[in-house]
Amino acid sequence: MADERRDTGAGRDAGAERDGRTGAGGSGPRGPRTRAVRPEEAEAWAALVATARRTVADGLVVGTSGNVSVRVGDTVLLTPSGVPYDRLAPDDVTGVGLDGRQVLGTLVPTSELPLHLAIHRTTDAGAVVHTHAVHATAVSTLVPELPPIHYMTEALGGPVRVAPYATYGTPELAENMLRALDGRTGCLLQNHGTVTYGATLDQAYDRTAQLEWMCRVWLTASSLPGRTPSLLSPEQLAAAQERLRGYGQRT
Repeated sequence: MADERRDTGAGRDAGAERDGRTGAGGSGPRGPRTRAVRPEEAEAWAALVATARRTVADGLVVGTSGNVSVRVGDTVLLTPSGVPYDRLAPDDVTGVGLDGRQVLGTLVPTSELPLHLAIHRTTDAGAVVHTHAVHATAVSTLVPELPPIHYMTEALGGPVRVAPYATYGTPELAENMLRALDGRTGCLLQNHGTVTYGATLDQAYDRTAQLEWMCRVWLTASSLPGRTPSLLSPEQLAAAQERLRGYGQRT
């Protein structure tokens, strides 16, 4: 599995990375797509761009930091590297196969391609959201696990772990992240940010927002001199987990 994750196609030509385009399928920097975009991919791309823009509007990322992906069949659509989200258009669809080979578009995929592919290959994720949220990033520098400050901890599968630091965009970071995600749908990346996944873009994004909120609550409570925040016990978390199973409208 580790060897498979390393074959991500992330080591593309540096000049093409700087230019923001791969030239896939053609001799020039704006060569034709490898194949045509399917209707379901165009729809998913529009939703992905909307989610990426939401991360900026909600203050979870600054500039082009962070990235988003959504899986459509065996194709993973991703935000491209270094392109402001408000400039992305329908024709900018960027997608790779699960082997990391680019199959859609000419824009270079996010530098965190190994991270996204690791999740899509090893889980049933429909979408992944990675941010540099302020409070979550701060917590990642302080503790190896976010203390269970709120029952919504169970919405992510249990106490949220911090993946040890590794250089961004590397297989090492992807491997550290997968270990932190074991049994969870979200984790913190040390000195870096957050990663969450879900069946849909909305679910992945909501989990990111919830994680950032819990980190803010813990930091706020911990900052009071002479006071230590109360934390939930395993039994209390288990009871919350049972309640959360029936949460929401029945369909």
